[in-house]
Amino acid sequence: MRSVVAVVGPTGSGKSELGIALAHALNGEVINADSMQFYRGMDIGTAKLAPAERGGVPHHLLDILDVRDEASVAAYQSQCRAAIDDVRSRGRLPILVGGSGLYLRAALDELEFPGTDAQVRSRLEEELERAGSEAMRRRLQAVDPVSAERLNDDRRLIRALEVHEVTGRPFSSFMPQRRYHQPAVQLGLSVDREKLRLRLAERVHAMAAAGLLEEVRALENEGLRDGRTAARALGYSQFLAVLDGTWSEADAVEDTIAATRRFVRRQLTWFRGDPRVQWLDWEDPELVARSVEAVNRSHRLS
Repeated sequence: MRSVVAVVGPTGSGKSELGIALAHALNGEVINADSMQFYRGMDIGTAKLAPAERGGVPHHLLDILDVRDEASVAAYQSQCRAAIDDVRSRGRLPILVGGSGLYLRAALDELEFPGTDAQVRSRLEEELERAGSEAMRRRLQAVDPVSAERLNDDRRLIRALEVHEVTGRPFSSFMPQRRYHQPAVQLGLSVDREKLRLRLAERVHAMAAAGLLEEVRALENEGLRDGRTAARALGYSQFLAVLDGTWSEADAVEDTIAATRRFVRRQLTWFRGDPRVQWLDWEDPELVARSVEAVNRSHRLS
């Protein structure tokens, strides 16, 4: 079996372009692994390639959710693996492209998802409102100290408590292992951080000039504020504040740049922590050829 290919790395590093080049070189099709590009209408702020920019390469799992919908890693695992099988059934190479680390791990690695219980979650959320984050964190510490140490936001804290109550197992026991579900090769784009910082600033300014505020205004009418995932996306939460009159557009741009840079640091930490990623220089003039060779080498070894 030919390996699944994943092009990974930080926002703004050129993953989309490399994915298309590899698809042309290796008879492949692209499968989206950017959780914000699941959303219909979230185009400018996610740097989603327009159909005319996709080089004639089929792209899968773009525009599959409304902005009111909540993205689900478990649902993505099922959808992505089905897309991989579909691409393979036509004799083509599946190429995952994106920077959403947990979604990529769900697609590529052996990863079990614990069940959910809406009533338990609702009760825990009410307890959070009454008791506060620290009290709930102490409760989690007693049953799952690993998760209590790792989780930094209330939503994931509640999820960890819910999982323990529903399954009797600590949430940390469900964390992904670095063991591929099927043969895979991950190609990571290694960046010059200062150059990327400048590129990200330019990109956010370009998004604003291209009409990000108008895109957010249109999505607000479709329920963007009701979406638990979409409304928190980089750029979208900031430009909602512009619509509220609490920020200027310049404020939103600067905060989006700062938030994007913080996100990139988290992405780099995530992907650098996986020793299986093969890193390639994003500015290498032979990037495509070296990427093709890395994929072919993995096929020879598998």
